[in-house]
Amino acid sequence: MERWSGKVAVVTGASSGIGSAIVVDLVKAGMIVVGLARRKNRVEDLKKQIPSNSTGKLYAVKCDITKDDDIVRAFGWIVFELGGVDVLVNNAGIVKLMPLLEEGNEDTLKSILQTNLWGLVMCTKKAVEIMKRKKIVGGHVININSVVGHKVIGSYGQQPQVNVYPSSKFAVTALTEVLRQEFAFEKMNMKVTSISPGFVKTEIVPAGAMAAIPNALEAEDISEAVLFALGTPPHVQIHELIIKPVGEMF
Repeated sequence: MERWSGKVAVVTGASSGIGSAIVVDLVKAGMIVVGLARRKNRVEDLKKQIPSNSTGKLYAVKCDITKDDDIVRAFGWIVFELGGVDVLVNNAGIVKLMPLLEEGNEDTLKSILQTNLWGLVMCTKKAVEIMKRKKIVGGHVININSVVGHKVIGSYGQQPQVNVYPSSKFAVTALTEVLRQEFAFEKMNMKVTSISPGFVKTEIVPAGAMAAIPNALEAEDISEAVLFALGTPPHVQIHELIIKPVGEMF
């Protein structure tokens, strides 16, 4: 991780769970981290977890990634204040359990797709645009995906509740490969990684679901995977990591 010291990392969904764990670990590794979140105050609170002698720095920026204007404004601030972006971690995501065919849920379904898919697309486009303009060498985009981005989990005789969530994550799997191909075609010398966790103890997972997985992953487990992907030699790309807790049945 030494080569990332002093470099700029942007983390979406930084106010809780996996995002906040990634923010803290990247700052501890010496990076300048911009945490994007709607709850800016919670990102500010993460500074309490960072050792006073850390060479890294944390900036909290209010940003709702379902709003294009917020994304444009946030990345504009990053360029103006910090000069560019070296690493983007697309972490923001939501899940709302309900049947796809439930009446009157269209706004909820749209919010899932806007957060998990379109927000990721927009943040990636802005970050890579900046990397290209600033001639960043070895930039890295990391997408926090999900095991359901590879396989739709069965409901085992109960009513299916995952609606468009797997669709949004399958799209992230496809977009990761599309990015890899575009980076290669344009000889951009950039990496892209998809990290697909199983059950993780975070705010977005309902308590009932967590009770069924007593050995669920911790947010820090996924943050360690991010550090692993970033720590590979310049010629090595970790394209996909699937991480499951021991005993998970799917």
